[in-house]
Amino acid sequence: MHITWRTAWQGQDIVIYREDDEIDRLHAPSIERVIFVYRAPFETLSDLRYALVQLPNDVAILPLETGFAGRVNFERQAFWAERANVYWALDQKSPLAFKHPAGRWWLRLGGPTYSRMPRNDVVSAIDTWPLEGPQTWEQRKWARIARSRPFADIQPITSAAQD
Repeated sequence: MHITWRTAWQGQDIVIYREDDEIDRLHAPSIERVIFVYRAPFETLSDLRYALVQLPNDVAILPLETGFAGRVNFERQAFWAERANVYWALDQKSPLAFKHPAGRWWLRLGGPTYSRMPRNDVVSAIDTWPLEGPQTWEQRKWARIARSRPFADIQPITSAAQD
């Protein structure tokens, strides 16, 4: 049986639903950091595996199917840009080396299931990850476009270099 997940903004809260039942609520202003874990080459939202949302006392793991990366991120782009707390991590360099709740998520291609756990159980693993950012989806997209242009990696000659 396929379970339907979704997320939605309700005022200043991000609500997580499984089927039609509300299972959790994250108070958006208290979010300290969001980390999107992705597969290379990362060109579309389908390359995302999951998001980690760090709160003062907890960390929520939101898999791709919850819609957090899409709907929640895109509906309030100005909110995330102002907070400058969105980071990115390559899945191969960002292992989930902490005790994860029961389930065999590692057998699934999409990553872990939705869960929320104490921050102390997770932070030591996350602190070893090489993070990119802070950078919103839009900023990341424009940086990728700039890098794809011919001669993008060539530095311009400055007047000091000509002397």
